Amino acid sequence: MAYLLTIALLWMISSTAAQDNDQYKNIALRGRATQSSVYSYLNVAINAIDGNQDPNFYHGSCSCTNADVSPWWRVDLLSEYKISKIVITNRGDCCGERLDGAMILIGDSLENNGNNNPSCAVVTYLPNAATQSFQCNGMTGRYVNIVLPGKQTYLQLCEVQMISKLSSLMDCIATTVLEYRPNSAIKLMSFLRVIAHHSQSLESSSIYSHLNVAINAIDGNLDSNFNHGSCSCTTIEMSPWWRVDLLTSYQISEIVITNRGDCCGQRLNGALILVGDSPENNGNNNPRALQVKCAVVTYTPNVNTLKFQCNGMTGRYVNVIISGRAEYLQLCEVQVFGAPVSNTGHVCF
Repeated sequence: MAYLLTIALLWMISSTAAQDNDQYKNIALRGRATQSSVYSYLNVAINAIDGNQDPNFYHGSCSCTNADVSPWWRVDLLSEYKISKIVITNRGDCCGERLDGAMILIGDSLENNGNNNPSCAVVTYLPNAATQSFQCNGMTGRYVNIVLPGKQTYLQLCEVQMISKLSSLMDCIATTVLEYRPNSAIKLMSFLRVIAHHSQSLESSSIYSHLNVAINAIDGNLDSNFNHGSCSCTTIEMSPWWRVDLLTSYQISEIVITNRGDCCGQRLNGALILVGDSPENNGNNNPRALQVKCAVVTYTPNVNTLKFQCNGMTGRYVNVIISGRAEYLQLCEVQVFGAPVSNTGHVCF
């Protein structure tokens, strides 16, 4: 089965490659990040590849280690890539000098946690809140590390982008296949993958607090305790909404919502799930999912994860809205499973 699948994919690639346009993409968004230690639950490694370049450390979108000796951060791209450049956004509210002397490494080895791989560049000086590009000139590797060798300090990164030139069709197919995990929610035959996790999100109102930003609902953390800082929440308002921008159109199979668990789960009752390509009215004019059970959250007991079958609806935007009443909209996690739609309008299966 695996061999037949590979042959079919290779045929698809070779037969359509001439029609593809090469483009540069931030491949870090599909990676898996880790680091030598975690300063707090608000500063996990994946924050540095969440697509959010906010340099304010206290907004919860920067990664940070403890004051380790030779602290390091690493992303696994899941396959080898030819990398054009690395783009780093430094902490902005203070302490930018902590990143001075950091080495950027690229390679395929996990020896010494990847810190023995070849060097692309050294961060000599990066001011507070600055974003700087480091040319890697096509170095190849699966792992990208940032390490502060020989220093005892905090390693803090507010965003790391890894730019690679890819064929859009090859990227569409390869991304889907590489993200398959046996015995997981991602199924080989339907090529489903969690796509919300690597996207950009918005909320309808000023956030309830700096611990409840919109992106918390796609941070990969299913912790349903509101006070642990991994749930999104709006202020109380009429028809509050939350939206995720998937950056391109996807055929969506399933949406999974984790509700607040420590209290107040009933606040999500009646929420609508919308899928479509229109940003009109902040995306809230898009269609409901095909089945009623996918379109409306009718019952949400505390500490419960709810699954909604969307049966292949296509769209770039997924909205959750509580229509017609004043309420807080709180979401501890939203997972969107689906397959990308190519530039020609075909689903990448």
